[in-house]
Amino acid sequence: MTPRRLLLIGAILVVVGATWAVVRARRSDAGAGPAYAGGSVTVKLFRDPAPVGSFTLRDLDGGTIASDTFRNKVTIINFWATWCGPCRMEIPDLIALQQKYKDQVQVIGISEDEVPPDQVKQFARARGINYPVAMTSPEVEKLFPGITALPTSYIVDRQGRVVQRHQGMLNPALTEAETRVLAGLPIDAKVEQVDRIQKAKLENGAHATSIPGVDLSKLKPATRSAALERLNSEGCTCGCDLSLARCRIEDPACGVSLPLAKQIVEQMAARD
Repeated sequence: MTPRRLLLIGAILVVVGATWAVVRARRSDAGAGPAYAGGSVTVKLFRDPAPVGSFTLRDLDGGTIASDTFRNKVTIINFWATWCGPCRMEIPDLIALQQKYKDQVQVIGISEDEVPPDQVKQFARARGINYPVAMTSPEVEKLFPGITALPTSYIVDRQGRVVQRHQGMLNPALTEAETRVLAGLPIDAKVEQVDRIQKAKLENGAHATSIPGVDLSKLKPATRSAALERLNSEGCTCGCDLSLARCRIEDPACGVSLPLAKQIVEQMAARD
């Protein structure tokens, strides 16, 4: 083989190797991780942030989660459940955010599951969750009232005040921008002040946990989770192009979504 051919083959191998490295990197980054890429961004924060009282929880490993230890960090309180599809989808982004900003941010997962903690622990371990997770409790529900959809995330500043509340999947780029603003890191951002009280909507894939006009209290925990999954995924036939859950929330007077939703609950109840 001539030196020229060897040189040509070597060049081809270099190109192939470089291409494969790029593809592999893109695959590993796809669908996960903070996505703020610089440039001007608008961050909306509450004009009257409310302080969060001190709390102490037990994580799934038996360790202590003490809010006072995170006072100098930006804290993201993420309410989620294993049965919630959008919750599962945003976990990689939260993992990446925690890893990238471990010195400035603390993510805390609050599971709304009604299954034994060991099941949630296995789920969290299988997905490589690198932040503490605790089961919900009356204490937490008093501090963060009104969790009517999952996922719901509270952004808490370094002074322990709730400065934003996101219902539905987090936008990775926006969450990273909020983090940098609140942590005092360099960023080209415009900060706008907004009201805390906002009209209830199911956006960004949020899954409702309470459906107007539908009684889920008599269902067993596992059946209730399955019923909620159906109500949040099956569409209403009234012409609104919304899920049954979203139609009930945004139009409680709809005469189509209510009987359909009740029928699903009756079907699920018959399995208990």
